Amino acid sequence: MASEISPKAEISPKAKIGENCKIFPFVYIEDDVEIGDNCIIFPFVSICDGSRIGNNNKIHQGSVIAALPQDFNFRGAKSYVRIGDNNVIRENVVINRGTQQDGVTVIGNGNFLLEGTHISHDTVVGNHCVFGYGVKIAGDCEIGDGVIFSSSAIQNANTRVGRLSLIQAGCTFSHDVPPFLVAGGKPLKYGGPNTTMMNEAGIDPKVQKHIANAYRLLFHGKTSTFDVINQIKEQVPDSPEIRDIIRFLESTQRGIMCK
Repeated sequence: MASEISPKAEISPKAKIGENCKIFPFVYIEDDVEIGDNCIIFPFVSICDGSRIGNNNKIHQGSVIAALPQDFNFRGAKSYVRIGDNNVIRENVVINRGTQQDGVTVIGNGNFLLEGTHISHDTVVGNHCVFGYGVKIAGDCEIGDGVIFSSSAIQNANTRVGRLSLIQAGCTFSHDVPPFLVAGGKPLKYGGPNTTMMNEAGIDPKVQKHIANAYRLLFHGKTSTFDVINQIKEQVPDSPEIRDIIRFLESTQRGIMCK
């Protein structure tokens, strides 16, 4: 089915737009843009060069996709934003493209970005995440699947959040947040396992207890992260989730929250 495009939208003839899209008045789309099928682009959205947008996405008023990176290292390189399928991007969201040549900012599938969210350059977001009002994600961050950010949370540059974690409202953090937990407060503190999301994900209750035991060793012990990794391997029964935690701890570059 042909797309419905308002004559009041300003769209480059070089842009590629899929089938059955609806593009409202006053949308601005630049040359090097690809949009999949069944997308809805509401008024006053700007979709800039380097945008690669999948199917079934809704982008609401005032949002800017593939804005130039707010990075002093940017020298005009050709870079991208890649957005998957079935995302909802609400009003006034800004997503910056990558900084270096062929750099990419990635938004996966099924994410919900509420009003005022900002995803900075070269950040990688997984699937089925929620970003509350005014959440700010700095450059070069990684966010796993199923992460929830409550309103006004700030993630500083080069940090990671593991899958199925919850970041509570108003907190700021500069270290990695492991998977399957709740984190909040100023300074950021461990708030226990994220049982709600683990239940939603179908994680066995026994495994959830093992995860809680692993985090007791990490956050309530007085040993280094290196020693905690060995303790988890020795004392906590193996499972894919425990292996996820171990890999996350082993690969940290910025250090783990509260450690």
